[in-house]
Amino acid sequence: MQPLEGVELVSGVRLEHVVREYVMGKTTIRAVDDVSFSIPEGKYTIILGASGAGKSTVLNILGGMDSPTSGLVTVNDKEISSFNKKQLTQYRRESIGFVFQFYNLMPNLTVLENVELASQICKNPLDARQVLDMVGLGDRMGNFPAQCSGGEQQRVAIARALAKNPDVLLCDEPTGALDYVTGKAILALLYDLCKKSKKTVVVVTHNGALVPTADVLIRMKSGKIESFTENPNPVPVQELEW
Repeated sequence: MQPLEGVELVSGVRLEHVVREYVMGKTTIRAVDDVSFSIPEGKYTIILGASGAGKSTVLNILGGMDSPTSGLVTVNDKEISSFNKKQLTQYRRESIGFVFQFYNLMPNLTVLENVELASQICKNPLDARQVLDMVGLGDRMGNFPAQCSGGEQQRVAIARALAKNPDVLLCDEPTGALDYVTGKAILALLYDLCKKSKKTVVVVTHNGALVPTADVLIRMKSGKIESFTENPNPVPVQELEW
């Protein structure tokens, strides 16, 4: 079990001419259309776009939950686009942390047990108690999910993802089910985790107000990259109002 302090992972993300097509009857839908970009290690990245822009499909491909129809996907020097199902399962377990809009916690397990469960499936986990302290839940470890607020449950979900000690943290609309104040606190937590741990954090959102916070901003529209911008002076989430 590694201590949380001083953990640094060399990671980076690269997509090269990635296409993802779905065949529905006689119709072929191109959800991702010739997408290429690189994200340097340790960057807080936002993928922005309206519903149907292809951003969640890109996230699913990065996370090994979907595979491209064509193109290359490299994460932390692993060419995951060539992985078979067994390799993808291992990759998801060991290299990727997921945070979704809904928390997907085990209701019959305590907060601590939910986080420990995730750390049992990977090679190099962080200490669950330490991670829960880091996300501000040190005094809630014995509670069950039903005894926690929505914001607290999302913090548990983030702690669960972090406990795996992933190369990359992927967040799909992580504040979608939360009110403004709670959602802002969760985004601030993800931002701080990125800066302190040097992990690559990718947040998918439709909220354009978050743009100033990103080190890297990727705008998507109709399955294509509309723009790719690197921001040398991002604004901390805490300083933002929307």
